[in-house]
Amino acid sequence: MSDVKTVSTAKTLKHLGAGVAGLAVLLVIIGALVVIAANLRLRFDLTEQRLFTLSKGSRQLLGKLEGDVALKLFFSESARDMPMGLKTYARQVRDLLREYEIAGKGRIRLEQYDPKPDSDAEEWAQRYGIEPQQANPFGAPVYFGLVAVCGDHEAAIPGFSPRLEQTLEYDITRLVARVAWPEKPVVGVLSPLPVLGAPQNPMMMMQRGQQQDRGWAAFRELRADYALREIAPDAESIDPDVKTLVVVHPKSLSEKTLLALDQFVLRGGRLIALVDPFNVIDLRETMEKNPMTMSMGGDMAASTLGPLFDAWGVGFDTTKVVADLAAVTRLNDGRGGVEENPAFLSLGPNNLSRDELLTSQLSQVMLPFAGSLEARKTDGVVFTPLVTSSESESCLIDAASLQMGLNGVKHQLVPDGVKRVLAARLQGTFKTAFPNGIADDGTNAVPDRLKSGEGAVVVFADADFLHDSFCVQMVNTFFGQIPQPINENLTLFGGAVEQLAGHTETIGIRSRGKFNRPFTKVDELEVAAMKQWQAEEDRLEAALRDTENRLAELQRQKKGSERLILSKEQQEEIARFRQTQAQTRRQLKDVRKNLYRDIESLGLRLKVINIALVPCAVACFGLVRGIRRKRR
Repeated sequence: MSDVKTVSTAKTLKHLGAGVAGLAVLLVIIGALVVIAANLRLRFDLTEQRLFTLSKGSRQLLGKLEGDVALKLFFSESARDMPMGLKTYARQVRDLLREYEIAGKGRIRLEQYDPKPDSDAEEWAQRYGIEPQQANPFGAPVYFGLVAVCGDHEAAIPGFSPRLEQTLEYDITRLVARVAWPEKPVVGVLSPLPVLGAPQNPMMMMQRGQQQDRGWAAFRELRADYALREIAPDAESIDPDVKTLVVVHPKSLSEKTLLALDQFVLRGGRLIALVDPFNVIDLRETMEKNPMTMSMGGDMAASTLGPLFDAWGVGFDTTKVVADLAAVTRLNDGRGGVEENPAFLSLGPNNLSRDELLTSQLSQVMLPFAGSLEARKTDGVVFTPLVTSSESESCLIDAASLQMGLNGVKHQLVPDGVKRVLAARLQGTFKTAFPNGIADDGTNAVPDRLKSGEGAVVVFADADFLHDSFCVQMVNTFFGQIPQPINENLTLFGGAVEQLAGHTETIGIRSRGKFNRPFTKVDELEVAAMKQWQAEEDRLEAALRDTENRLAELQRQKKGSERLILSKEQQEEIARFRQTQAQTRRQLKDVRKNLYRDIESLGLRLKVINIALVPCAVACFGLVRGIRRKRR
């Protein structure tokens, strides 16, 4: 009996040992799978614009690297005072840097440092120029920045901010390009406006506490990648080492300067021209210098390239501004209210060419009081629209009328079914605009003057869109005030400069989509409501004019002291107008109420779909699947 028990116990222990061994093997396998899965970078980016995937431009640029680049990430991970928001953002930055390391195929090496107080890592962070951030007034400073090193060249992003997340990839790729190709292309800038900053008197700055004018943010951004050279507005030649030239608001240029631009393009130079039929910034500065300008009917602040456009086959009317009821912008009316301005264009994806790399991924551009470019038949030059107005809701209005505000142009807002070109690229064989020279040449033929040549020109029918007022807002960060884009104006301009002067691979990075998505259906409802509102308001104004004319006629029929007393007819006329006015106001109020009702109805439908319909669909799918399995 004891022998049987001994055999049974031995079998039990044997089975138990086998089970423990199997469990141990299973745990080892699971552990191995976890380790393997943790090192695998399996990700699926299901966003429409692939916002979480390294762009094609970045991969192409990394593929051209000839030297090794070390990316040194300094992040105070162990700091107790590190804000949770920065910790979360640091994980995103780290993940993106790993994507660079993979795409670099051995050329990119990621190094991570935790700069603890009084450590060697902190000393290196300070040496490289990483800015310390004081998260706690009584604590040690924290660091969160990136350094790129290639050979003897180094560059840094002093600090990362979650507010600038949308430019993260571009900033990193630009950092890599800056150390891999350290020589900056020379870009000339010609403008009567202080786009590069106005020189300041040091003594005046000390006395009045003035800050140095650093110029427009768009050009401050360019300085990181290009050597900007200021070209005088009256220049008679362009330096040979200037391969790309940006002309902003070319107002009243002399023939000699226009000839210099003409020859620059013919010799293969790349030109970006920002012309304007109604430049708000120029008009503002003119008014500050001479407040009587407007009342005297003075300078309208228009600019054009005149004879150059004629030679290149570009039509541009400096007296007309594009208005688009499908691209209105809500502005402060100065009285605490909101004004919808159709001449202040807020343009979306439908207005930006999907076939052009420069604009294919853009989604939001703002052009205040832009003009219209027209393609005319010219042999050898290809005119390619980049930015356009809508076709069904746009029209042209007089630029002079804008001085009287929106009320001065309302009667001109009649869509004519024509799509206007707001920005375009010209490419091909250009012919000189001055085949016989200019008036004060003293000769009609100069042997070394070019008659034609291959070139490329990008033209924007607006110059205001680059001013800080219309493209950035200043945000407070640990490093002081930093310009944060409010639209993609800087992206569009930077992409144009990049396409003509820099690394073409970075255009795709500049053109990546934004996280905020416009409600196009709501915009369509508002356009329809605005058109109805405009019709009712026009009817009221017409009734008011008729009433005023009838009252004036009745007043002329009076004699002597009767002119001081309202007649019965006048009183009845005024009463009828007041009745019409009250009725029209009720109708306008109904238009606004119907708009709000339609928007709320749309929102309710979306909520029902998201909250109720989708779960119901999932539940129904589960029930049907369960019933089918049960029947089997």
